[in-house]
Amino acid sequence: MMHEFIYKVGAKIRNNSLGDYYSFLKGTEYWSRDKLLTYQMQKCRSFLEFANEHSPYYNAKFKEIGFVPPKMQCIDDLKKIPVIDKSTLREHSDLIHTHYPFKKKILAKTSGTSGQSLAFYRDEEWDSHNRAALHRGFSWYNVKPWERSGYFRGYNPDSIFTSFVDWMQNRKRIFSYKDKDVIKFIEGLGQVSYLEGYSSMIYEIAKVINRLDIRCEFKLKMIKGTSEKIYDSYQPEIIQAFGRKMISEYGAAEAGLIAYECPEGNMHINVENVVVEVEDGQIIVTNLLSKSFPITRYKLGDFVSLAEPSFECACGRKHPVLLEVLGRVGKKIVGFNNSYSSFTLYYVFKNLAIHRNLFLNYQAVQKEKGIVILRIEQSVVDVEGALRKELVKYFGTDVNFIIQSNQSLIPENGKFKDFTTYLN
Repeated sequence: MMHEFIYKVGAKIRNNSLGDYYSFLKGTEYWSRDKLLTYQMQKCRSFLEFANEHSPYYNAKFKEIGFVPPKMQCIDDLKKIPVIDKSTLREHSDLIHTHYPFKKKILAKTSGTSGQSLAFYRDEEWDSHNRAALHRGFSWYNVKPWERSGYFRGYNPDSIFTSFVDWMQNRKRIFSYKDKDVIKFIEGLGQVSYLEGYSSMIYEIAKVINRLDIRCEFKLKMIKGTSEKIYDSYQPEIIQAFGRKMISEYGAAEAGLIAYECPEGNMHINVENVVVEVEDGQIIVTNLLSKSFPITRYKLGDFVSLAEPSFECACGRKHPVLLEVLGRVGKKIVGFNNSYSSFTLYYVFKNLAIHRNLFLNYQAVQKEKGIVILRIEQSVVDVEGALRKELVKYFGTDVNFIIQSNQSLIPENGKFKDFTTYLN
């Protein structure tokens, strides 16, 4: 009761419009596809009109390309606007920010794991309405945002401020893989309703629980992985440890919540708040909430796949479905003679999973031209031949892969990366 009170008071102070918009989103939850897309189109046109009127960057850009927001007839008209990326947001930050007297703005920052951090201001409606979409996803699992949670993210354990914030938000944090810390963390999970955090960290903790054969009576309603790809090979360990699979939440600080996985296992796109396009396999997002810092046709840097428009989820929700986040648009693997997208490794290991029922977790590191160290978590003694056959299919003899098995895969800066290059 105390934390419910703290949450509601805090929401009233910081996110005054959250409650009303959450109610609206619960009302749109089972709208028809046509009704959802009609609403999205209307909101998109209104958002672009606002950006044109109040953002110096967009006012100049729309004049330059001859784009007139009120004349927008369909969502495909968005394609007339040039694609942007994080470097655009950083370079033109002052001009992109709108000159509008918002009652409240909140400073937000991206993590910078892509190599480029970004600071910008979110107006209250943007912040509140994005949270409302997140809480709608919680509701699909009967989770209340004030309920006790287990939080899987790194931080300085000596930080008094972080400890205070965790107490206020009713969450128990773990930041270590040491056996004694995991045991202590698990002992306090009896009253926890859900777990959330880096998917690789949840997976690593699950492995420790299973190795130590720790058995507890959990009352978990939801396990949510964020910020990283959830590999199929994670799920057996997590189910064994916690009794349920991990679900996915997909989004970014600047792009907002893009999709949330329903109990049927499909990621529904939050079309009330975002427009998603896919070009050359890459996701492009327009954030319809971002009035204080308009973000249109933003190349997020991920390869994704969408379900066919005719696909219908068994949950009854008609929102378009994001089938899979395939991976980051990464740097190049440099061979002796040619270069290759690091994303090629996704296909190597996906083929092994599909055709050989072989699930391997990997981490690739390149420090020299033509040579890649391929660290595999599992033993590959009996399957190295199959792995090398797949590698040759895509790389031939142009890349020499040094395969190391039974490896502990190491996150960098808190987040797991499946490919790291030290080449310029």
